[in-house]
Amino acid sequence: MLYVAATFFILLVLGMPVGYVLGIAGLIGVMDMGGGRFLTMVPDRMFAGLDLFPFLAMPFFILAGEIMNRSGITTHLVHFADTLVGWLRGGMAHSNMVASVMFAGITGAATADAAAFGNTLVPAMVKQGYSKPFACAVTAAGSIIGPTIPPSTLMVIYGSIMGVSIAGLFAAGIVPGLLICAICMTVIAALGKRLNLPKSAERPSLVAIFLAFRKSFLALVLPVFILGAILGGIATPTEAASIAVFYALVVGGLVYRGLTWQDIYEMLVRTTRITGIIFLIIASASILGWWMTFNQIPQAIASGILSLSSNPNVVIAMIIALLLFIGLFMDINATLIILAPVLAPLTASIGMSPVHAGIVIILALNISLMTPPVGACLFVLASVTREKIENITRSLWPFLVAEMAVLVLIAYWEDMTLAVPRLLGL
Repeated sequence: MLYVAATFFILLVLGMPVGYVLGIAGLIGVMDMGGGRFLTMVPDRMFAGLDLFPFLAMPFFILAGEIMNRSGITTHLVHFADTLVGWLRGGMAHSNMVASVMFAGITGAATADAAAFGNTLVPAMVKQGYSKPFACAVTAAGSIIGPTIPPSTLMVIYGSIMGVSIAGLFAAGIVPGLLICAICMTVIAALGKRLNLPKSAERPSLVAIFLAFRKSFLALVLPVFILGAILGGIATPTEAASIAVFYALVVGGLVYRGLTWQDIYEMLVRTTRITGIIFLIIASASILGWWMTFNQIPQAIASGILSLSSNPNVVIAMIIALLLFIGLFMDINATLIILAPVLAPLTASIGMSPVHAGIVIILALNISLMTPPVGACLFVLASVTREKIENITRSLWPFLVAEMAVLVLIAYWEDMTLAVPRLLGL
């Protein structure tokens, strides 16, 4: 057991891709379990880790987000958001948050949001008078709304490996996502005068709002259609994701005429690469998870935490602290796949609903996307905008504290999290 842990952390510190780290550590664990004769079972375990139909939803949602970015549909969403809230002090920062909510209902990926708005909104905010670190911080804070509001690739992964209703997780993510948007807009408003954030000269007329809505209507329909189909039981997440790709292609290619054959080829290549990375992590983590189950490590960790305290409030706090700490150093997909089976018995022992526990785990990992040193959204924004990560982080801390407050609220107020799933009978 010591060799597996040492191999895992040494390779991780050396900077090896996490998919390979998990696979190598898992192979050493398999050798420890039964020697070379167990190695023949590794390919079967890797395939079994991926052989879940709901996983097909991930590449489709990723591709739908790519199409939205390339075709210019995102620009229409941003313009509509700016029409709604752009007249406030710090209006374009508010628009960034509202647009993140709209965009979240299509892609379900924080890095896609960060890349899209890093290319479009950050330069526009800088041109209007915002500092680049602050513009990047706002974009990073809003980007985690993507994997919180459904559809969410993390929810697909968690629901698939833990046998939890994906539709229930999607429904439970709506309120936390909207709360993140609301509290970040509150932070922007509070910083408005102190930072002298730009303010538009006048409010838009109802006619201007209507025109912006009409231009973005086809884009706004897509998330409503996706969620309606899934939550209404009309389509599975995988089916809804494939329909979303078709709809985005029709709207982006035929209505907005923003796609070329070269764009389609590049989007397919990028989607394949992103999906391949995620699936390698899942397959490799299944080997390590097999070793952990064989050695009853999840039960040992659960017993160890409960030996410190059996108070549900304390246990929830320890779970959150563990997730936020590990999220500082590890890819969130790998963290979710490894820790979900470990934490599930623990959350069940203190009476947490599987859906509520899933949302708390996912939201904590989402927050780690914007925390250094390996926050994926920070690296995406630094790459796109050429801004230093340390500068972005300094401007990000008020949003980080606010989003952690939402995490605590969601973790300790189960009825709020489960209000929408219960309303829909999920």
